[in-house]
Amino acid sequence: MDAACLQYGLTEEERRTFNETGYLIVENALAPEQVAAMTREVDRIYEQKLNEGHDASKAMFYTDFIKDHPLFLDLVDYGKILPKVWGILGWNIYMYHTHMIVTPPSGQAKSDKSFGWHQDSGRANREMESPRPRLSLKVAYFLSDLSVPDRGNFWIVPNSHLQDTMPLSADGQGQPAGAIPVCVKPGTAVFFDRRLWHAASPNWSDVTRKVVFYGYGYRWIRRKDDMTMVDRLLEQAGPIRRQMLGDGTSCNGYYTPTDEDVPLREWLKEQGLPV
Repeated sequence: MDAACLQYGLTEEERRTFNETGYLIVENALAPEQVAAMTREVDRIYEQKLNEGHDASKAMFYTDFIKDHPLFLDLVDYGKILPKVWGILGWNIYMYHTHMIVTPPSGQAKSDKSFGWHQDSGRANREMESPRPRLSLKVAYFLSDLSVPDRGNFWIVPNSHLQDTMPLSADGQGQPAGAIPVCVKPGTAVFFDRRLWHAASPNWSDVTRKVVFYGYGYRWIRRKDDMTMVDRLLEQAGPIRRQMLGDGTSCNGYYTPTDEDVPLREWLKEQGLPV
């Protein structure tokens, strides 16, 4: 990695914000030209999925997309963002999950029905002791203008990441106390703890919502995507990107890593940083 990325390291204020609220907003993470180029590729993939039979009235949820264009692959170890990821989780990490969401206008009248509130990681939330550990986080890069509500915004309950349950209204109407829509401009990156209670919302506007998510977790967590072309991607990758793509020397190396397993740790040492 270019040592210039260290200027984007996690600040103490950002650490405090993330630890206390469960999320962090980083504006202008992507330059306008990056947003434009990525939007073209998202549109291309969306059009392809429509041609393959995807229902145009429903949101497209598409995983394992980093193989589809170098622009997506370059965000795996993006210099403006990865330093904040390792600042939160440490160096024994990799990218275990990606998904792209395109949410077209719903054409439906706005309602008060509660959204699908959840924490990430599925069965992990039922099979671990309380309080649940962080384990992972996601970074969402927003490509559409979601600076106002009702555009299919991502909703969150700030400070809820330390709660194992989220009380909802008994009649299924309305949102949990303290719930807010995340309103951001194109190019914004939003970090969120996997435990943060969050939900997708209907798109009641005439603007199509486009966002890509990158999930980072500890290397001993299983990959959530099939990563169908990971071998080809590894052949083209440098050491730290290989780590982010899940490379390792042995199964035990995910639990007790050698220097070869975690080149990020060695690179941080070379920069004189504590590990």
